[in-house]
Order: sequence, then structure tokens, then C-alpha cells
Amino acid sequence: MERIAVLGCGTMGHSIALNAAWAGLSVKMQGISDADLEQGWTNMLKKLEVMLNNGILSDSEAAQIQENIKMTVSVEEAVTDATFVIEAVPENIQLKIDLFKRLDALCAPDVILASNTSGLSPTEIASETAFPERTVVTHFWNPAHLIPLVEVVRGEKTGDEAVERSFQLLKQMKKKPIEVKKEIPGFVGNRLQYALFREAQYLLEEGIASKEDIDDAVTYGIGRRLPVSGPLMTADMGGLDVFSAISDYLFQHLSSAEESLPILKKLVEEQKLGDKSGEGYYKWDEDFSKQYNQKREEELIRFLKKDLGIQLI
Repeated sequence: MERIAVLGCGTMGHSIALNAAWAGLSVKMQGISDADLEQGWTNMLKKLEVMLNNGILSDSEAAQIQENIKMTVSVEEAVTDATFVIEAVPENIQLKIDLFKRLDALCAPDVILASNTSGLSPTEIASETAFPERTVVTHFWNPAHLIPLVEVVRGEKTGDEAVERSFQLLKQMKKKPIEVKKEIPGFVGNRLQYALFREAQYLLEEGIASKEDIDDAVTYGIGRRLPVSGPLMTADMGGLDVFSAISDYLFQHLSSAEESLPILKKLVEEQKLGDKSGEGYYKWDEDFSKQYNQKREEELIRFLKKDLGIQLI
């Protein structure tokens, strides 16, 4: 059984800690201050309440999760006796380089050092460590306690043991790990996600369809198929001759933009940042925000119940 240290208790950190504790693992969750830890703990309790209300957890399981997590503001205390460290600090490369250099000195050489980065280079993160072979990326997807996917990304010097132990741990946490064999900007998931987002921006920019209809094309079309088959299996099911012919014709007409398109840039310049600012592509008043965040969470819970073999009501 790995003993887990989670460094950072923000959006991803407390959710990862919850997931590890749910798997019966001993977890130390570190925050930069008592206030930071209190906020992380409060956010985790809210998630537990939703899981309880949806029949995913029993009262005793929720209590055990809380019992499995210890909190500290000290990095040194968090990693004492840890066998697997998961870093979930802000996406700043120098911050991560400095932290991994510090962890490299604090932890025995057989302790795995994993970063939750969504796109930064594991090779660069480990660049000032003495044992870069034990550094790996384990990119959990938000919300980490509900989405199964975790991308396990090799750096240039990442060893097989770091990858194998990451897979063992993630499977114990009931995750669906995939191996990214070569580091590449955006890894796998974000490259696919942003290819779709680029085309969505282009279609809106060119006035091809409204934002609502572009979103509906995914929600009620592609999105209904994706839970069963990804893009390569979908091509197999549709016939590779057909998909090859369409690719030959359509690829030349797809967006090849190398940066955000003007509508998105204008929204950002005007500080219309979406849900967090009250307006983006859509207007996000309190009711609208609550409605769609709850709807997405309920759908993710429905999928999680299927994964766990819990009967759907």
C-alpha cells in the first residue's frame, strides 16, 4: 500500500486527496496556510455530501475518508514516510522545478514524485533533481474524484518503475490511467479537447452557427457517441475507407489557427471570462451557473455509478 502525500489543497489537490482516501490509502494533504487547508477541507466535505446524497458513499465510508486524511502546512511533514508524492500546486514551471528539487532532497530515492500538471514538461520539472527517473506526470482531470481519466506521462528520464507504480496506484483508486509514451505539449486529452475547441471557435467566428447550436452539435451528437467509442474506434465502426476519404477532403477546410481567434481574444480583453466573472460566451448569473454546474455534476455521477456498478435510479 502506497502512503500518499498531496501537495496543494486547491481545486485539484483536495479532490485527489479525497480519491486516494476513498481507496483506503493513508493521505497527508499539505496547504500553504491554515486558511488554505480549511478551505480545501470545506470543499472536500461538500463533495462528500453530494456523493452521500447520490448513494455513492455510506455514512461510514464518508467518515473513513475523513479519517484517512491528515492535514499539514509543512511540506517536510507531508512527505515524511510517504512513498508516493503527488504535486498539485499552481501551473508555474519554476515553482514546480524548485519544489521537485526540494522533494528530491527530502525523499528517499525510491519515493515516486508525481506532478498533476496538465501540460508542463516532466523532463523540465525534473531537470534539477538527482533522481529524475522517479519523476512522472499523473494528470488527473477535473473534477478528479468523478472523472476516471488520468494521463501518466513519461519524461525523457522517467523510469519504468515510476510508470508501473503510478498505474498500480491509479487502478487501486479506480481510475482509468493511460500512458503518454512521449511528452508533448497538451499530452493526449488536452490536444484532443483543444482541437475541438479550435474548430468551435472557427465556426462561431465565421458565423456558420450560433454558440448554442455549436455546443448542441457536440452535446447531442458527438458527445452521445464518445462514452462508448473514441475517435479511432468510431472510425473503425464507420469504415476506415469512408473516414479516409472524408479526411482527404475535409482536413484542408478545417481551421489551422495558431492562436485564439478574435471573438475569444475580445472576451478575454473585456474580462468576460465565463462562469467566474459572470459572462463569457454565455451570461452566467447565479441561477444559470448553479443549473449547469449541477447538471454536469449529476451526469458525471451517473457515469461514475455505472463504473462502480451502482444501480441507477
